[in-house]
Amino acid sequence: MVKTKRKKRASSPALLETIRVRGFCRLQAGVRDREGRLRIVGDSGWVKNTITNDGRDSYIAATVGAVAGSKTVSHLQLATQSTAVDATQTALVGATRVRKALTASTLATGTLRMTGSWSSTDNTAAVTIGSIGVHNHLTTGTMGSGQTFTTSQWNSNQDLSATYEWRF
Repeated sequence: MVKTKRKKRASSPALLETIRVRGFCRLQAGVRDREGRLRIVGDSGWVKNTITNDGRDSYIAATVGAVAGSKTVSHLQLATQSTAVDATQTALVGATRVRKALTASTLATGTLRMTGSWSSTDNTAAVTIGSIGVHNHLTTGTMGSGQTFTTSQWNSNQDLSATYEWRF
């Protein structure tokens, strides 16, 4: 029996133009020394997160298309939630303290970077934190993405900083 080589089919241009979005977040806790320098005392490391259905549809796709009702990232929220974030969630469980306005920027690598911080004055008592999410409003709105991390105590003498990325 003679084997014949099959011709490779040309890839469809539509298949070559797929855009994937992956999210990552990092949370760091620090304490200020007597000179006012920040000493890092906790670091979650980069953790892959979940882009929610609303994040995919209303934040990303609708915003690119300038669709009425599209959403823009604006705030970060900490919470106590320790179970994995589900793509259907619109908020974190056990939201703690205040949402903080984020600063958004883009990197040359096709990354949307969102940063935010909480000072020790935002926290009047120790609280357990275990998740972080991106939202489109200070008090209402829905979550565009979120993730849990190893729970830890946020003490009233600690500052927190968060870096959140959507990598395209």
